[in-house]
Amino acid sequence: MANEKSAGSTKAVSKQDRPAAPGLLSGGNPQIAKGYGDGSVQAYIAAMPGWKSAVGRRLDTLIERAVPDVQKAVKWNSPLYGIEGEGWFLSFHCFAKYIKVAFFKGASLDPAPPETSRREDTRYLHIHEGAELDEARFVSWVKQASKLPGERM
Repeated sequence: MANEKSAGSTKAVSKQDRPAAPGLLSGGNPQIAKGYGDGSVQAYIAAMPGWKSAVGRRLDTLIERAVPDVQKAVKWNSPLYGIEGEGWFLSFHCFAKYIKVAFFKGASLDPAPPETSRREDTRYLHIHEGAELDEARFVSWVKQASKLPGERM
């Protein structure tokens, strides 16, 4: 057992009580506990492997600038972005060779993101290492998506 001092008191903390360092799931996706708010999303981004973490930080910054009142959460080991009372409009997820950005109502965006889904409304943007992100188009998609009814998850 280790001792931790907090606000002038000492309490014993076992290794079991400490939060585990995030691991990676198959394909390199961070395994982050479900949580609401910016802290959970920042933990996910920090755990993204290699080049993906810098891209995740950039996506998060662009989303926050485009939609200042955006709500954030991590569910199913993916960050979600939404509007309170309206639902989630965007998520991203790490795969071995790319980051998949999901626009849940992406078929309604102009122009629609390039990758299709089994779900008719959902469209994806795949970001590969070294590829340049068209930030103006991404921000346009984020702004458009934030104004559509979101997913209830």
